[in-house]
Amino acid sequence: MDTDERVFLMGEDIGVYGGAFGVTTGLLERFGRERVRDTPISEIAIVGAGVGAALCGMRPVVELQFSDFVTCAMDQIVNQAAKIHFMLGGAAQVPLVIRAPAGSGTGAAAQHSQSLEAWFAHVPGLKVVMPATPADAMGLLRAAVADPNPVLVLEHKLLYKERGPVPPGHHVPLGAAAVRRRGTALTIVATSVMVGRSLAAAEELAAEGIEATVVDPRTITPLDEATILAEVAATGKALLVQEAPRTGGFAAEIAARIAESDTFHALKAPVVRLCGLDVPMPYAPELEKAAVPQVPDIVAAARQLRKGA
Repeated sequence: MDTDERVFLMGEDIGVYGGAFGVTTGLLERFGRERVRDTPISEIAIVGAGVGAALCGMRPVVELQFSDFVTCAMDQIVNQAAKIHFMLGGAAQVPLVIRAPAGSGTGAAAQHSQSLEAWFAHVPGLKVVMPATPADAMGLLRAAVADPNPVLVLEHKLLYKERGPVPPGHHVPLGAAAVRRRGTALTIVATSVMVGRSLAAAEELAAEGIEATVVDPRTITPLDEATILAEVAATGKALLVQEAPRTGGFAAEIAARIAESDTFHALKAPVVRLCGLDVPMPYAPELEKAAVPQVPDIVAAARQLRKGA
């Protein structure tokens, strides 16, 4: 916002209140009401206004209080933002960024805790970003704002509390995975909050002599398929970890790409998916925790995969 006057923010309570999770705190005082705009409670209106502003040459960043509410703006995201560039033969661009807090762990129950990334990864023309570290949260958001096409940035609510180094001007290109850790026994591919849990699991496994590689795709569309396949081929074993429910999840897409590639021939055991349960997210803390993979679950799955010949 300092360097590009076309960038402005819109969303419910992002001004005086600073956003549902405080991510826009202080921006109203710094940039004023023209560039930090509180909106009515209407997700379709927020995203629709963003699409229109983007078509007029602005760089809007719109915020939905919970990613679950994208259902209210589905037409604007899927049928307008993602398609306009193609339907007009490239004559128009929609440089729109949609930020949306996702995931469970806050006791917000079934309508405020979903992981819906697979829905949007399925839509051509839409990029989907899932940062896992503070540096990537900034670097990927900067890349999303600079992108000429619509980008959905899914920020896990539990990661808002994370602290870590963020280099000034940090920029992370969309479509570049990060290898967070290297080992020889198996490769864990994890997204969003599951990256940290996988790294914690990898440390426990290392104490047993099981060294795991951990790959963080960072963006699921575009997907850095080459890095994932290379790291899986290097160990011959793949454990795919996601918070979203198993059925139809993005882990299935990664498994399919492994199966379709030469990496399939390097596998020493079948690909394993460790996912959330196929249930609406429970409210009770114990059930909520049981519904998605935790560190002990990842450790157990890795041990089991390690035994596979």
